[in-house]
Amino acid sequence: MVVDFELNSDQKELQKLSRDFAKKEILPAAEEHDRESKFPLEIAQKALEVGLMNPGFPEYVGGIDLGILEECIIAEELGAACTGIATALGANMLATAPLIVVDDKEINKKFMAPMMEELQFASYCVTEPAAGSDVAGIQTTAKKVGDEYIINGNKQWITGAKFAKWFFVLAVTDASQGTKGLSAFIVPADLEGVTVNKKEDMMGQRASSTHAVTFKDVKIPANYLLGAEGEGFKISMKAFDRTRPGVAAGAVGIIKAARDYAMKYATERTAFGMPIAMHEAVSFMIAEMSIDHEAAQLLTWKSAWMIDKGERNTKYASFAKGFAADAAMKAATNAVQVYGGYGYSKEYPVEKLMRDAKIYQIYEGTSQIQRLIIAKEIFLRNA
Repeated sequence: MVVDFELNSDQKELQKLSRDFAKKEILPAAEEHDRESKFPLEIAQKALEVGLMNPGFPEYVGGIDLGILEECIIAEELGAACTGIATALGANMLATAPLIVVDDKEINKKFMAPMMEELQFASYCVTEPAAGSDVAGIQTTAKKVGDEYIINGNKQWITGAKFAKWFFVLAVTDASQGTKGLSAFIVPADLEGVTVNKKEDMMGQRASSTHAVTFKDVKIPANYLLGAEGEGFKISMKAFDRTRPGVAAGAVGIIKAARDYAMKYATERTAFGMPIAMHEAVSFMIAEMSIDHEAAQLLTWKSAWMIDKGERNTKYASFAKGFAADAAMKAATNAVQVYGGYGYSKEYPVEKLMRDAKIYQIYEGTSQIQRLIIAKEIFLRNA
């Protein structure tokens, strides 16, 4: 049996398209968008036009139905240029992942098809002020009254909320059932009672607009329920199996950028009569970046390949996300170390990498939560 680690010709073309787009459109704009905390609407429009937004949308809504592996190829290349901008461009895939999991064609055509016709955004609303890693602690409620649901609650750290046309919302429909009492809904952003609060002033990924969202007596049609009542937690977890490889790929992009910046600087900067790349203290750090880049990329691609084959990839998605996130933080920190005092200055690119990298250890499940998932998979499922 032959195992092939090479991308096919279409994937190589997609990689080149993504890399060229990142160098031409994202990299020159990254510093400004970070400094001004500016959401990349113009870049997103261009990305939509060349097919780099919404790549996994099914054909029946006008999409090109690329696999998760292809999404990872895009995310790594865009992330190497700026993960803040890349996160803004990729947020739709998180918001729509639950819709793809449920595959209600009527709902998907209504909410996803317009996103292929013009630039639109959607946001994933699960995290709350008192419920991040502990999803069972969600307090937002959805009460059915006649042929409507009435939603009340507060969501926190919602990516792209200001620009969203609609939200995926996880809410409690039966508080006595724990996670089995959670249900999933689509909530249009323009409904009465929906309030997007002030923009958060974030440490990193500042181009990705983050807000709290409040729902007060928001009425939605009953058919905006995704799946059945009580299936919200299961839908959300299946959605993470689809999106965590792409998040890991963004972290892989940071590792690649950190390695490349560190290599360039280390060959130009001299100390003790030679380029600092000739000193083991420096070259070993860069060698570790190269090891981690290769390992993180392989874990990411395998987790994507598994779900594209229709296999359950929960453990491997957590392998990829957990390892890549931690490796990105280490690589960015070491890149700052290679630059020395210059690395701590905003005049040089690696301090931004360090700020951007940290969030990968937090969002879409912290690094600790990934280890919890892996432990459960190993001990409870014997996987």
